[in-house]
Amino acid sequence: MTTSKLRISAMFAVAAASALLMTACGGQQSREPVAAGSGEACVAPAQQLTIATGNSTGVYYVLGGAISDVLSTETDLRVTAAETGASVQNIEQLVAGDYDIAFSLADTASDAVNGTGSFSEPQPVKALGRIHSNYTQVIVRKDSGIHTVADMAGKTVSTGSPKSGTEVIALRLLEAAGLDPDTDVTTQRLDLATSVDELRNGTLDAIFWSGGLPTPNLTELFTMDAGTVEFLDVTPELAGMQKISPVYQKGAIPADTYGLDADVPTIIVPNMLLVRGDMDDATACDITDTIWSNVDKLAQVHAAASEFDAATATQTDPIPLHPGAKEALEALAGK
Repeated sequence: MTTSKLRISAMFAVAAASALLMTACGGQQSREPVAAGSGEACVAPAQQLTIATGNSTGVYYVLGGAISDVLSTETDLRVTAAETGASVQNIEQLVAGDYDIAFSLADTASDAVNGTGSFSEPQPVKALGRIHSNYTQVIVRKDSGIHTVADMAGKTVSTGSPKSGTEVIALRLLEAAGLDPDTDVTTQRLDLATSVDELRNGTLDAIFWSGGLPTPNLTELFTMDAGTVEFLDVTPELAGMQKISPVYQKGAIPADTYGLDADVPTIIVPNMLLVRGDMDDATACDITDTIWSNVDKLAQVHAAASEFDAATATQTDPIPLHPGAKEALEALAGK
């Protein structure tokens, strides 16, 4: 039994101490599956799991790899992370059984549980917890004449990978600005790496990206091409976005993130880790406890993990929090 399980509750201290004693004496402690709420630490049965992340250059992918490593090291689970198109695709394939854990933006997850937006019916997903926030990062060429989202009329823009959370936000921003994405704008559904390359060479006038801070591709872009590109303030569209979903909030990209002259006002959206609703409580509890007990390790891989906080992770409405995850988070938060 790993030392991270000591944090799950004071009720577990005796069992945890016995496990540590056996380990110190050279014995092998068997991690038997234990039902959540039984008065002992939640231990998932040994199994293989997969995590749906996002574009290989985005924060989901980096954090997904780090989480899979921590889970494989600290539990009896063997976990791998896979590159995907992100939120919408992740939820579709999570429900289909192709993945067991999935990253998603809160707005897309809300659509999923309500059967709206990209989903024709409610999806059976639950949250392991709220994690870091995604920042809407809209970059335009300085010579494009784009100073507002409405100025994108007649321009060529990338709205992100198909079925990604970025695409959902991009299309909603365009509509909030009074534009029809199908007729008023030439949209390209490109991954971030391709989007950045085409913005550089002038094929695109603007790109949309929703991700944690910093995003490596954008760090490189503003290091190499700061004289030709700039961020766009999209907060004038916040009121329209909040009519669609209350999860949209005002935030700012700090200037030092990309070596800018000033902070950039923007719209932020929380991220969630999702599982299918039928995941057993012990597995959900073990996964959640292990992730939030190893935030320092995850933050060494990407700074966005420093936002993981057991005290706020339960704030997943309208996405239901998995009962096993709820037990782990409340214990970690000292409730």
